[in-house]
Amino acid sequence: MSETPKIELRNVCKSFGRKVILDNLNISIAPGESLVVIGGSGTGKSVMLKCILGLLTPESGEIYIDGEEITNQPAHVREKLLLKTGMLFQYAALFDSLTVWENVAFGLIQAHGMKRGPAKEIAIEKLALVGLAADVANRKPAELSMGMQKRVGLARAIAADPEIIFFDEPTTGLDPIMGDVIDTLIRDCTKALGATTLTISHDMEGAQKIADRIALLYKGNVVWSGPAAEINTCGNPYVEQFVHGDVDGPIKLDILKP
Repeated sequence: MSETPKIELRNVCKSFGRKVILDNLNISIAPGESLVVIGGSGTGKSVMLKCILGLLTPESGEIYIDGEEITNQPAHVREKLLLKTGMLFQYAALFDSLTVWENVAFGLIQAHGMKRGPAKEIAIEKLALVGLAADVANRKPAELSMGMQKRVGLARAIAADPEIIFFDEPTTGLDPIMGDVIDTLIRDCTKALGATTLTISHDMEGAQKIADRIALLYKGNVVWSGPAAEINTCGNPYVEQFVHGDVDGPIKLDILKP
């Protein structure tokens, strides 16, 4: 008997007016697997993630976490399931009015009901895991570089030792060296937790570093999926065009011609 996927999307469809964003999308992620979904802007990556998180509701299809269908569940049931998850947002999305440790501990205090003292201890432990010293804990996000803010965001994502972690363009806005640092931290932290991860990205180098498997999304559907090590040799025309950044190929850009 095959293992129940940690996350599964079955024939998920989502449109905005006449614009079809997700078109019978099927994705399955095994427990402990790191899947990176790549694709250009407007291919449905962020909409897919928002549907999983319950921020958007698909018109049809089913989304499962640990074999439990979540799209039609009451809010309190969905919230309980989402306690298993952590999230690193595209630009870290830290709360400016809170200190660094309060940002990291936010979910522990607000969603898990932990007292501030124990939550601060865990926050400092998680900051250490992402290479930030304890003296950063009482600073405000505005005092930190973008790379440090991303590391704080990662510390927050892993604060509650989640079973599932979502990463939304984790290296956007970073220079190549800091991007590599973040990718390494993501890989090491998630492997240490044994977490299942879903990352959306257009950064090919980063995708190959953190992924067990990569899926290429185009027009709301998966046009290729396979081991990260095979992406440069798979021979898929969609993948080859995306990897090499070619204008000509099966991926058509929605650009108005003069």
